[in-house]
Amino acid sequence: MLRKIDKDGLLLCELQAKSFEASADFATVSSEIFIRRFMNSKVAKLMDTGDILQLNIHAKDVYDRIEEEYGNSKYGSVKYTKNELFWIGYIYRYFAYTYELSSVQVYKIVKPKELRGLFLPYHTMDPAQAIERILEAKNLVFDEEAEFQRQFEIFKRIRKQ
Repeated sequence: MLRKIDKDGLLLCELQAKSFEASADFATVSSEIFIRRFMNSKVAKLMDTGDILQLNIHAKDVYDRIEEEYGNSKYGSVKYTKNELFWIGYIYRYFAYTYELSSVQVYKIVKPKELRGLFLPYHTMDPAQAIERILEAKNLVFDEEAEFQRQFEIFKRIRKQ
């Protein structure tokens, strides 16, 4: 069963989204490199456990921790827009939180370039719905009970016709 998004989950989503967005101004690496570093970082592990909420930390602080962990570099040049970065950060954290997966696991399922390509069609959707569509496109099912229920509802609709 999926975990419902709650106050802590929303705070984590917002912090990660703002951290990704801040990378547009501060990162000297490409957006994809920043995201890869972030998703594999110590900060991401603190977000995975929720422990980061015990700290008084802001988006710029998160960026500084990533820079401290990986060092300064000028690797890559493609920069995403702030809106794209915000949405990608939010979706990654929402996905990790509600499916109870680590940042690394979520990153392996869907890469930043793919999310960027989905930004325009999906950014106005509810995050849960966007994630469901991403998983459907990849033929991945994490919540078998919900999937069975969805298929059963389709079956009932078809039978009524």
